[in-house]
Amino acid sequence: MVRVAIIGVGTVGKSVIDILQKNREIITARAGKEIVPTIGVVRDLSKDRGVDIQLTSSVEEAINRDDIDIVVELMGGVEEAYKVVKQALENGKGVVTANKALLAYHRYELQEIAGDLPFEYEASVAGGIPIITALRDGLGANHIQSIKGILNGTSNFILTNMIEKGEEFSKVLKEAQELGYAEADPTFDIGGFDAGHKLLILASIAYGIDAKPEDILIEGIEGISQADIQFAKEFGYKIKLLGIAKRDNDEVELRVHLALIPNSEMVSKIDGAMNGISVIGDRVGETLYYGAGAGGDATASAVIANLIDIVRHDKKAPMLGFKKPLENCKLRLKPKEEIETRYYIRVEVEDRAGVLAEISRIFGELGISIETVLQKNIDRDIAHLLLSTHKTKEKYILSAIERIENLPSVREKPYMIRIEKS
Repeated sequence: MVRVAIIGVGTVGKSVIDILQKNREIITARAGKEIVPTIGVVRDLSKDRGVDIQLTSSVEEAINRDDIDIVVELMGGVEEAYKVVKQALENGKGVVTANKALLAYHRYELQEIAGDLPFEYEASVAGGIPIITALRDGLGANHIQSIKGILNGTSNFILTNMIEKGEEFSKVLKEAQELGYAEADPTFDIGGFDAGHKLLILASIAYGIDAKPEDILIEGIEGISQADIQFAKEFGYKIKLLGIAKRDNDEVELRVHLALIPNSEMVSKIDGAMNGISVIGDRVGETLYYGAGAGGDATASAVIANLIDIVRHDKKAPMLGFKKPLENCKLRLKPKEEIETRYYIRVEVEDRAGVLAEISRIFGELGISIETVLQKNIDRDIAHLLLSTHKTKEKYILSAIERIENLPSVREKPYMIRIEKS
């Protein structure tokens, strides 16, 4: 028998307990031993959690028990969770976590502390999709060329509904909050930070990159409008919030932002609150992983898969899946300003002769080649210029936007979305 402490009995914690109890026979058959949820830690003991196990408000009471074999951390947050997980490992307990923020900041320290102790975290990225196992184990023979994924269901739900209903961002966000897809404060999701944390975890497994969220390019979806969506439709694109990791020689790009993706690409077809991740390996080619990226049962399913794996194999493999550097040369993070891709830019301008020529001159001086131009009139005197470029570097496009914003004919700061083509 393997006894488990659940630190945080919220939606996911309750689902973990419920599945372990109701699916006990099949889980025992697959693990080889019974996995028993033994004690749960909550902040407020007066609140009914709807579970049939011992509850306590003391983390120490749970993780210091000699009969507890594995600690499941579901409390969220960063520094307090780090202290709890660190203490559990120092007490000789295996750990399973669903906490992407914790791993975004402390994954390398925790790998050192864990040593040969099992430390699993499948549920930290894309809920019930087994992307960690696929990337760390199933694709272990491959050099990973790129990872491109929809890693946040809330943003994907909002973008899908904007595209399908033709409604503006603020209205769809309110609908998402009413349906429970978005929090009252949705910043973490719509600002790209949730996806950024997940991307960092995947990049560590694929490339051994030790970066923090502050080190990488992270943008959200707040500025998107129906004008951008209509441009995308006219030119055969979908707009998605993507997490992108891409190797370029001895550098790795890591970025989260809105992207225009051709309708022909598989990731463009992932709609609603679902997640989907494309991984390209040098030997296997493209593989795609699709499913529910959040929710109590989906996330709990991944947590329990880790528990079964630990019990079945008594794993002593390193947490991130490698014992020495993955490449002959140490890969480094590409500076944000050196990222190179195509760009779409929306500019609100006075509708008069010569405006496009002024903007084209700025692009030309910076060596940026314009691919397409559309003009959409807003009213008699104001128009949107919608432009796309050929490949250029981030530093040049940011310089162009700054210069365009200062033109007398431009009414507001230009809005930019990157274009991603395979």
